Amino acid sequence: MVSSTGSWTPSSAFLDLPGSREMATSLIDQVFLRHAHPVSAWSRWASTPLVVVPLWSRRAWTALPVAAWMIVNPVVTPPPADDGAFATRAILGERQWLTSPGEHHDVLALNALGTVCLALAGVAAWRRRALPTVVALAAAMGVILATWRSYAGIYDRAARPPDRLGRRPSEAGVSGRSRTRR
Repeated sequence: MVSSTGSWTPSSAFLDLPGSREMATSLIDQVFLRHAHPVSAWSRWASTPLVVVPLWSRRAWTALPVAAWMIVNPVVTPPPADDGAFATRAILGERQWLTSPGEHHDVLALNALGTVCLALAGVAAWRRRALPTVVALAAAMGVILATWRSYAGIYDRAARPPDRLGRRPSEAGVSGRSRTRR
């Protein structure tokens, strides 16, 4: 959405979540807005294999740079210029999902599956089994992408008004991609 000043702001669907307290003003909301930048989201996704490095190496100190990266990554980029990127819509949809996770059973199931995949990758890394570690990490990263698709759908449904027949973009066979570029 382009504001009256010409700069992009998150959709009102993000800013006006039911039960929210002054969205985009809390620290958590600021982190989500910055993490919604595609560079932040995709680099964090690509960093997923780093979580098993401390287990594989069996050196506790290796957890420090990995943890530092995971903490710093969501805040080193500015907020996105618009909500046209898939990763942006996914991260903003994740923030929306957090307000009512019980309404989206598919996301709950995907998160559980992703957790299992990462746990299996951790066990395989601890045992130093390369192939099972890689396979479990690849599965976890695939599940993350599927989860992002669900999050983006949540964002798109909330951000896009129904068409003249009352259908949301995903129901109407229309791309859910938001067209907010200047």
